Amino acid sequence: MLPNRYNFREAEPALARQWAETALYAFDPDGSGPIYSIDTPPPTVSGELHIGHCFSFTQTDVIARFHRMRGERVFYPMGFDDNGLPTERFVEKTIKRKATQMDRAEFIAHCLELVQQTEDRFEALWRRLSLSVDWQYRYSTISPQAQRTSQWSFLQLYQAGRAYTQLAPTLWCPECQTAIAQAEVDDATLPTLFSTFAFRLQDGGSLPIATTRPELLPACVAIFVHPNDKRYQHLIGTTAHLSGTAFSSRGEIEVPILADELADPEKGSGAVMCCTFGDSTDVHWWRTHQLPLLQAIGRDGRMTKLTGPLAGLPILAARKRILEQLGADGLLLQQELIEHNVGVHERCGTPVEYLQTRQWFIRVLDQKERLLEAGQRIRWSPEHMRTRYEHWVENLQWDWCISRQRFLGVSFPAWTCRRCGEMLLATLEELPIDPRVTPPARPCACGSTDFEPEPDVMDTWATSSCSPLIIGRWPDDPAWFAQHFPASLRPQAHDIIRTWAFYTIVKALYHTGEIPWREIMISGFALSAERGKISKSKEHNEMAPMTLIEQESADALRYWATSVRTGLDTPFQPDLLTTGRRLITKLWNASRFAERHLLDLEPEHEPAHLLPTDRWLLSRLARTIAHVTAELERNEYAPARAEVERFFWSDLCDNYLELVKARLYNDAGAARDAARWTLYHALLAVLKMLAPYLPYITETIYQGVFREYEGVSSIHRAAWPVARPGWISEEAEQTGSTLLALLQQVRRYKAEQNLSVGAEIAALRVVLDPALHASFSEALIDLRSATRARELLLEGRGKIADSRMEKEQALRIEV
Repeated sequence: MLPNRYNFREAEPALARQWAETALYAFDPDGSGPIYSIDTPPPTVSGELHIGHCFSFTQTDVIARFHRMRGERVFYPMGFDDNGLPTERFVEKTIKRKATQMDRAEFIAHCLELVQQTEDRFEALWRRLSLSVDWQYRYSTISPQAQRTSQWSFLQLYQAGRAYTQLAPTLWCPECQTAIAQAEVDDATLPTLFSTFAFRLQDGGSLPIATTRPELLPACVAIFVHPNDKRYQHLIGTTAHLSGTAFSSRGEIEVPILADELADPEKGSGAVMCCTFGDSTDVHWWRTHQLPLLQAIGRDGRMTKLTGPLAGLPILAARKRILEQLGADGLLLQQELIEHNVGVHERCGTPVEYLQTRQWFIRVLDQKERLLEAGQRIRWSPEHMRTRYEHWVENLQWDWCISRQRFLGVSFPAWTCRRCGEMLLATLEELPIDPRVTPPARPCACGSTDFEPEPDVMDTWATSSCSPLIIGRWPDDPAWFAQHFPASLRPQAHDIIRTWAFYTIVKALYHTGEIPWREIMISGFALSAERGKISKSKEHNEMAPMTLIEQESADALRYWATSVRTGLDTPFQPDLLTTGRRLITKLWNASRFAERHLLDLEPEHEPAHLLPTDRWLLSRLARTIAHVTAELERNEYAPARAEVERFFWSDLCDNYLELVKARLYNDAGAARDAARWTLYHALLAVLKMLAPYLPYITETIYQGVFREYEGVSSIHRAAWPVARPGWISEEAEQTGSTLLALLQQVRRYKAEQNLSVGAEIAALRVVLDPALHASFSEALIDLRSATRARELLLEGRGKIADSRMEKEQALRIEV
């Protein structure tokens, strides 16, 4: 028997332990049902999990549970992304020491210890939130298996000519001191001075130049004007010069004036200086016009020897000094404060630079059409998110830079022969391998054994983009891989469509020729009270997830997490936790009420005769099951749950239970059995449909009320509800809606008379269509129960009124 009150603080931890001990959610590799595999996003080990993670991961879990209850073998692994820059910064912040302040091996040891502790905390939270993950398949992107997969991916791409290394202008973060990819650059609007100064011309005149980057003057190699700009056409082919003694080792800076259509006549003075490199346009001009390469800013974000007296200064300090010097020389013509769009590194917010460095790249620019076509073959939820992917692919400007000048990461499995310069690659059997620690097992083709190991590590995306390959055990288990690739579902947030989704599609196409998953479900952000994205790197006022769970319950937190449509952002709303708790309480109370009436029921035997009220509820139930199933098949968990709630609160509790109480309490015959049987199946179906959302309360009720009848050990291993043939009935629903219209009018009358809902009515006359007379006659016991009418008369429209009822001044309602 269910106790009077549901105590989630006792029930939830006990069930979590029980599910873990019994491996309730274990994937059965030898089973016979279809496999539903989930390429779960491995959260980055760069801080503690927050409610934003609970928001998106709960949504995935609802879909996983739905497919499991439909008889599919759900393969639901969990990974942790613990290699690369985000984890390095997290470790540095935690131990309060920079990686550069210690031996690499010592720093890596700190990283591995801290990520293990952090990932164990992650798993504890996910278990308490009741993610139905199979934890025996937990993996991390720094694990030997993930490294092996990532290194083999690199080797295959290199051998196919898709991975290459070159010395070239590269996006660079001065704070993190590493190359970054185009996808890791965010746009930020920052205040800056837009300064106009003068170059001197050969004829003694001046040429105004407007810029936000005067610190790049020492690296100026040309000035560009539009070929059709009549102001400057006569200057094309001449030179301009500027004294740079105070800020450049070049002394006099003299540059050619060139024409190019990328120069915008409407921006600034219309004449633009080209510095190597201020932006991607500078890179384009440098390549197209074969300009000299000068570098004013170093890898550490400080000025180089090229800047003479300014060498070693930070960028902003150098900018200030150069502007002061231009002013002192009388060359500063105008200044205004503007809001300027700047590319910043998404990890630290530092404005990025373009530096000439040697990096590894994967070719993608020559595959845009193929990548767009692959996106079309994947089902996107919501559909419009595909557009974000397509816009990213269409606007790509760079190949994918995968090398990083950091410490924690997957090494490039290669060495370069110091004698002949040839590259030697590791073999599959040698992977994983760190070439900085382990020399090659064979000499170079030239006979030399003197090698230079690849010094860099791969970007973390180069490994996490292999996640469907990692969980598919590529390349070591072809049979397993054939079962699990492509994966069924990739769930992820919309901000990493340009990174994780794009890079994973790239890797899958290059290695297998296939898309990595059949569908992708995009989640939105959980927003802070300030309407900003909640992230690990920012402080927020929202409670920690475990605190919320212990205070409000995991089910209530999951309720909030599944309250908006797929892909939408939403603020954290404590009021929705309260709404979730109300639903939990109502489920408990309704189940306690039902429990006493379901004793000795034989639910497998459908009664020979169901009353109109029963047939109405079952028809409504059948339509609800169909609607909810269709929504979940589209990954629309919020509309699905809303429909279950509507049925539960309105159809089942507010209306059906009120209609059939007399049968349940006072009737001992077939009519009571019909109500009990209907109640059983309706309530059980509600619990099953809510089980993916509220796993704890539904399991507790199932164990206390339904397990002895159903025989299945857990509601989470029970079958998804399916309506029986014949349940849907237009006639029953018409009768039911008329009954409810009558009931509503009676309730309104009682409210107008200041009577309680349960107050009796002496007599009630119901005037209705003759076609409904038979079904209403069958439902008289339910009508009396719901209206509390001592006398009840049904009459067709146009019939002569019953004089006795008239004398008793019966309430007359026409329906």
